[in-house]
Amino acid sequence: MATATTRHDRQVSPVFLGLVAIMLVAGWAVWHGFAANTGFAVFLFVVSGWIVSLCLHEYAHARSALHGGDITVGAKGYLTLNPLRYTHAALSIVLPVVFVILGGIGLPGGAVFIERGRISGRWRHSLISAAGPLTNAAFALALMLPFTLGGLDWAPTPFLAAFAFLAMLQLTAAILNFLPVPGLDGYGVIEPWLSYKVRRQVEPYAPFGLIAVFGCLWIPEINTVFWDVIDAIMRAFHIPDVYSAYGYRLFQFWKGSPTG
Repeated sequence: MATATTRHDRQVSPVFLGLVAIMLVAGWAVWHGFAANTGFAVFLFVVSGWIVSLCLHEYAHARSALHGGDITVGAKGYLTLNPLRYTHAALSIVLPVVFVILGGIGLPGGAVFIERGRISGRWRHSLISAAGPLTNAAFALALMLPFTLGGLDWAPTPFLAAFAFLAMLQLTAAILNFLPVPGLDGYGVIEPWLSYKVRRQVEPYAPFGLIAVFGCLWIPEINTVFWDVIDAIMRAFHIPDVYSAYGYRLFQFWKGSPTG
């Protein structure tokens, strides 16, 4: 029997706080150049920042579900921001990081199980699905605005590059996750408004939606259009393409230190 959410259910996980600490320390190391390997510091900064954003993404789903009527999310640990609560480590953490390493693309990997039967109203269901990618969009905006406002003009180049690369990951995650593809949040936004027949027909394809999107990005024509859109948005916020590209090269520290 479901119970109301308790204060313990809402306590921020030490795991999440540890990730935030790693992100801050790694960012500090990149800024001051105190790391023996700047690329490794960038890697830690970006990976920890990415997992932090994944936690916030899933927390947004859970929090909106709680207000929508699903009081079970607290007991499941979804309100603690603990990444280990969002499905299992392989799909929630390892796979997204692999996506980043392979193609510098931020794809969603975590998931929370929402008891949709407890929630009434199509708008509430749509909002619960939209809450995650909206969090990525807000994260991206928070990372890009300092460039626009000139707040990072005096920052070291490696830090600018790492900051820009993390911003780009958040942007790609927001855009891709808003696609109306079964299995992604974009489809979850429109699903409540579809007929029962259409939903039943689409349901078997949901487990393959993420794989299909990733596969499509390997098609040169689609890949070009996608990155043109990303680059246009980044330039609109006064972030040169060279920053995110350099950040990705630093991130791949195992390939050796890039120059320039």
